[in-house]
Amino acid sequence: MTRRHALLAWALLAILGLRAAQEASVSCIPIVPRREWKALASERSQRLRRPVHYVVVSHAAGSAWDTPASCLKQVQNVQHYHVRTLGGCDVGYNFLMGEDRLQYEGRGWNTLGAHSGPTWNPIPLGISFMGNYMDRVPPPRAIRAAQSLLACSMAQGFLTPSYEVKGHRDVQMLSPGNQLYEIIQQWSHYHRV
Repeated sequence: MTRRHALLAWALLAILGLRAAQEASVSCIPIVPRREWKALASERSQRLRRPVHYVVVSHAAGSAWDTPASCLKQVQNVQHYHVRTLGGCDVGYNFLMGEDRLQYEGRGWNTLGAHSGPTWNPIPLGISFMGNYMDRVPPPRAIRAAQSLLACSMAQGFLTPSYEVKGHRDVQMLSPGNQLYEIIQQWSHYHRV
């Protein structure tokens, strides 16, 4: 299967997953695994203690990426920036949300992230929206993808039922952008620090 066909298959699975959400109480949109976006091998495997009680939401800034091909390239760019420029061992986030409505595996469910500073890194699951949301709102499909990921995380025991959502700015800096920050403050699990 070519890379283009694989991405189209993932997009189709995501669309079908959204339809299934109307039929089931918890819908899990397929997550694009690291091998599909050709991730560099991680140099770290410190385990994230589960179930997790906190989720930190950020944005990766930059332009809008709304197709599977452009999102795949952006996930690679984020990893490259975290590894080559910042000197990290991998992409810092556990998951990245694309404007294409797909979820991309970063460090995944089991590996400690590097996205919220030394005090918070050992504690939360890190989700980053790919795009700059200082002056614009993420598309509803990206918001639904993140909410689906959180619901699935809780249903599968990765998050506690009483988990709390924090904006990156609640624990470290200005991310996730003013517009996205306003949205997540409306989520039922959001709690200010």
